[in-house]
Amino acid sequence: MGPVEYLVIEFPGNKFKGEIIPALQELTDNGTIRILDLLFVRKEADGSVSVDELSDLPPNEAAAFDVLQGDVYDLWNEADVALLADNLQPDSSAGLLVYENVWATRLRDAIVNANGRLVDNARIPAAVLEAAMKAAQGGAD
Repeated sequence: MGPVEYLVIEFPGNKFKGEIIPALQELTDNGTIRILDLLFVRKEADGSVSVDELSDLPPNEAAAFDVLQGDVYDLWNEADVALLADNLQPDSSAGLLVYENVWATRLRDAIVNANGRLVDNARIPAAVLEAAMKAAQGGAD
């Protein structure tokens, strides 16, 4: 299995329109990622929280996700969901996604076959990368 990551995507005003589904479909169809879990959290204006698995959604809402490939496992535990829900703004919803970086599996196999080993790995925040690139260009825009 390749590296596994998660995303929490907040939608203010509880207005998820599904625009991210085609991007997720492209990533799953071309083998870049494999979706391992998908969960939906809704926080009302009064702070009350509801949690839905994909299978809990009304059929008309769940149908939008039919195009995504992958088996969905119950990887999010109650403590994870409670912590993430606490950080949501009132009157918002979030999609919680766990996915495998399948592309990295092929790279890992190539590294192992070349008798190499990974000694470090980190995600560089976009703001840090932008600042470094700007500095490398002498501060020019």
